[in-house]
Amino acid sequence: MPEYPDITVYVERLEHFLLGQPLKQLRIKTPFLLRTYEPAPETFTGRTVTELGRLGKRIIFGFEGDYFMALHLMINGRLHWQKAGAIIPAKRGLAALDFPHGTLLLTESTSQKRAALHLVQGREALAAFNRGGVNVLTTGLDQFTAALRRENHTLKRSLTDPRLIDGIGNAYSDE
Repeated sequence: MPEYPDITVYVERLEHFLLGQPLKQLRIKTPFLLRTYEPAPETFTGRTVTELGRLGKRIIFGFEGDYFMALHLMINGRLHWQKAGAIIPAKRGLAALDFPHGTLLLTESTSQKRAALHLVQGREALAAFNRGGVNVLTTGLDQFTAALRRENHTLKRSLTDPRLIDGIGNAYSDE
């Protein structure tokens, strides 16, 4: 499952390809991927990517007009940059974001499709995805210690609880 460091790398690479680019089309192949019904996917067509970021283990795509896509890759979700107009793969393809100079494909390598895409308008709606955990790379030792002690959990469970620690899952909690 992509976690804080992985999501950070995704965001850095996506900024290079997507900032300032208009979305030509959002193609969703499988209905389970889209977890919201409003705003409609067509609302994003023609809107320019203004920011990219991370919220927990989600990649946030910001578009003009205060619209956002929150993508959670879950365990086996992957993003692939392809030539413009790339076809969504038959078995593992979930969606495609078409831009003038390329297509961002979302795939999942297992039959259990768990990735989730939320489309929202406004920063208040986006804030609903913030579970409140402290950022492990920017918080001080006192805040980190307080977060770990806030609940009566094992160390691993505390590290993976997004209400306590932001962006860490099973893989990095073992490290």
